[in-house]
Amino acid sequence: MRKVFFVSFLFFIVTLNLNAQQWTPEQLEVWKTVQTYTDLANKGDVEGFLSYFDESFSGWPMGSDAAHNKATRAAWIKYFLPLSKNLLSTITPEAIWVKDNFAFVHYYYSDVSKNADGKVSSESGRWTDILMKKGNKWVMIGDHGGKTSD
Repeated sequence: MRKVFFVSFLFFIVTLNLNAQQWTPEQLEVWKTVQTYTDLANKGDVEGFLSYFDESFSGWPMGSDAAHNKATRAAWIKYFLPLSKNLLSTITPEAIWVKDNFAFVHYYYSDVSKNADGKVSSESGRWTDILMKKGNKWVMIGDHGGKTSD
């Protein structure tokens, strides 16, 4: 119960921060992309989520000994994403930078999920996504981040 309260409290505080910032149309477009692929991941849509990873992708999750290319990240996503069901998720931008066809987004996340045994757990942390616009679609070319609490 305390974890659910903490996540709700964190969402309230972060929402205050979001409302205090004014984003340009370009920043909002990038943020909408991050929200879209996060929603796909939260729904368990592995292929939809992976469609936002460029072939040139290189990301380094905290705790990993090496960076992941797209194939490595896809293998991890395909294995781990189906193992739990997302119950609640919030993401909140801290900074969004856009220049021509490149962007990065620093954001906070909080998730509550249930594993196959029915155990509910929560996680929160920070993440950075690096994006490139290909045609009319923003795709990830890199990322870094991970949980900040147990």
